[in-house]
Amino acid sequence: MITQHPIEKESFRIIRAELGEHNLSPDELTVAVRVIHASADFDFLHLLRFSPGAVTAGIRALQRGCAIVTDVRMVEVGISQMLLDKLGGRKICDIGNPVVAEMVRTAGTTRSTMAMRHNADKIHGGIVAIGNAPTALLEVIRLVREESVRPALVVGVPVGFVNAAESKAALQTLDVPYITVTGRKGGSTVAAAIMNALLRLTLHIEQ
Repeated sequence: MITQHPIEKESFRIIRAELGEHNLSPDELTVAVRVIHASADFDFLHLLRFSPGAVTAGIRALQRGCAIVTDVRMVEVGISQMLLDKLGGRKICDIGNPVVAEMVRTAGTTRSTMAMRHNADKIHGGIVAIGNAPTALLEVIRLVREESVRPALVVGVPVGFVNAAESKAALQTLDVPYITVTGRKGGSTVAAAIMNALLRLTLHIEQ
């Protein structure tokens, strides 16, 4: 049994006490609260966007022990290995893979782009969690549109000023389950928080 530390429990109580009006479902609110806990930013309550059934799609994929492909190590490390082990899943981050580095030299694009391309077969039917690189999200979008890759869920929340907002807007035009954030905000901690919320929902752990 996993129990909350008293400080964590009090943090979540404060967050829920200070929440304003919203239109989120109970499960979506659970995700939002964990993102707010990770970021101390209540803006996410209104910036988060969920495609219909996104949380359920993520839970079902995790129940199957799916792979989670991340764009950077910070997202990979931030996702709870202990919880993932209970479901038989695995995390994949190939940003530093020598094979990916060689693909970059050949194609002349970014490592985050090629890491997604390299793992297209794992993204198909799996979950992809992007918190840092808009180029990674744009490549996932391309894989869906041009190569019929069908992720079970895309958590696309890259942060920044160049193509971050645009890539997240493009994600919302796809016919695949997604959780994203409007505008420039996001980040690796946000992506990891979303995934940890989904893991806890899947395992029926209090949060």
